[in-house]
Amino acid sequence: MKELLRKILTPKKLDLSLDLAVAIPRIVYGYLLTAEFGSPKFGLPWSDPDKNLGLFEVAFWFPNDVAEYGGIFAMMPAFLAWMAAFSEGVGGIAWILGFQTRIFSFLIFCTMLVVVFVHQIQYGYWNMLPGMGILWISAISMVAGSGRFGLDFITSKLLSK
Repeated sequence: MKELLRKILTPKKLDLSLDLAVAIPRIVYGYLLTAEFGSPKFGLPWSDPDKNLGLFEVAFWFPNDVAEYGGIFAMMPAFLAWMAAFSEGVGGIAWILGFQTRIFSFLIFCTMLVVVFVHQIQYGYWNMLPGMGILWISAISMVAGSGRFGLDFITSKLLSK
């Protein structure tokens, strides 16, 4: 079990330039995931300034949207909606910090698969691009981890001692 945990937490050892190439998109898109995509799903007051909705209405629009996808989404919309909001909101913060990068990258990858191929595909390829970008960054982060620019690098050094 300890060996599996070490494999998950230990980032790949790359050159400094490759570590930067992995870290910069992860940090930028981590911020965008948290600030622009994840926070409106939690019903925060600043999430939709154009609408004058009460906190109750803002907080529960997302599960209703998820239920409209049908299939498994209609069977448990609240759980899947909160998991998506968690993976975007909290996963974005984890990406910024480089904390549990592979685990959160997997959650974000699953969320972006749904975003791209269930939700945005009906609006055309142009609308799919942001989700596809995050999908590919999460795939790279699942393989490479945080690199040396993240808390996983420090954590893996502590675990190896």
